[in-house]
Amino acid sequence: MNAMTACHPSLPFGSIVRVVNVHNHRSVVVRITDRGDLVEEGRIIDLSYGAAQKLGMTWNGLAHVDLQVLSLGKEQKQPEQQVASSRQ
Repeated sequence: MNAMTACHPSLPFGSIVRVVNVHNHRSVVVRITDRGDLVEEGRIIDLSYGAAQKLGMTWNGLAHVDLQVLSLGKEQKQPEQQVASSRQ
């Protein structure tokens, strides 16, 4: 809840992103740890409570923000499925 983390629909897990509140110019750096469910149209990121608090946006829960990707996380590779072969 208080960690500097966020959900994003497409950035790889582990990506580091600077989020800037356009209204007050406060910024935080967060790590993408989840996909989340950004249902409302126009939402691009869902911040943890701690990150939202540092940006001064906990009162209404939404704010106009700019994102700057500082580093892309590495997608985890899916384990290769082993195919069993049968000989007759």
